[in-house]
Amino acid sequence: MTRGVAIVVERIRQLGLEVALHKSEAMHFHGPRNRPPPGSSVMVGGVSIGVESTLKYLGLVLDGRWNFVEHFRRLAPKLERTGAAFRRLLPNLGGPNASCRRLYAGIVWSMALYGAPVWARGLARLAVHHLNAPQRVIAVKMVRGYRTISREAASLLAGLPPWDLEAIVLARLHEWRAEALCRGETPLPRQVVAQRTDFRHDLMATWRQRLSQPRAGHATIAAIRPLFEEWLERRHGILTFRLTQVLTGHGVFGRFLHRIGREETPGCSHCEDGPEDTVEHTVEVCPAWAEHRRVLVAAIGGGDPSRPALVEAMVRSETEWDAVTTFCEAVMLAKEVAEREKERAAAFLPGRRGRRPGRRGPRRGRRPP
Repeated sequence: MTRGVAIVVERIRQLGLEVALHKSEAMHFHGPRNRPPPGSSVMVGGVSIGVESTLKYLGLVLDGRWNFVEHFRRLAPKLERTGAAFRRLLPNLGGPNASCRRLYAGIVWSMALYGAPVWARGLARLAVHHLNAPQRVIAVKMVRGYRTISREAASLLAGLPPWDLEAIVLARLHEWRAEALCRGETPLPRQVVAQRTDFRHDLMATWRQRLSQPRAGHATIAAIRPLFEEWLERRHGILTFRLTQVLTGHGVFGRFLHRIGREETPGCSHCEDGPEDTVEHTVEVCPAWAEHRRVLVAAIGGGDPSRPALVEAMVRSETEWDAVTTFCEAVMLAKEVAEREKERAAAFLPGRRGRRPGRRGPRRGRRPP
């Protein structure tokens, strides 16, 4: 190998160019059982070049097994830091609108998918995890949700396909254009658009299949997946903080607050017998919201106001979307106010330790997003 490198360097010099050997790097491609021996090096022109396990080239970190795990291990913290910065810019209440949030998401998307045609086909499972994990942060901020929402549910709500599938689309499009150029053809812009559309149809089919066996966010995905295309292709409706609470169950519900340590029991504080406070209980049963429920049911054409029924109404028309949003805003705001009053009262009970009035955040490590 050393002799071969020396020949290449000499040929470059014959062209009148000089190789900066002191800046050169070397890497050994290998299988799972034949790693290069520690301390190995290549001697070229009297300069010893160490053989490393990785090599950074044009912004991509290459590794000896060509699975790009190290590339995404290094990239993930950068994406997470960018996502954390956006978290401060994109509050759940107020802040930039949906279009602006999608623009911010596009920035992280371009960072994550840089060089996708090179690495998309060879991703290891760990690399896929490093790639998709930061997507949850962005998706959650797009839908104005709690940070406890799963990546699968948040991405579906936001209409963001998994980034590893997006990378496959970019790779297929690059390969298609390269094959056309090899045949002496230059694809027209409309042909490129048509081909990209076909590839994205395949992406959507794969994504929908993945959602048939989600790891988390089951109730949200079960409500939206039957209307997968309608949800993603709709031209109306934006998600608000309180609407997202109802769609995900992550919000001012006894079950959720009990799970994160904010409540001692999961019971509903608005009912005398204290049944478990869930999305279904709040939207369909709780007598405290009977009037709001009556108005909602009338607006969406009757029937039960279950989560799947609400999603079906939301995608059907903008009017029904607004009706569901109005219901969620009124009910969840009232629940938030009641929860704050409950916290204030608990703070002053003799012999009971509670949060001070005005403090919304619980103890470190137990704070919901």
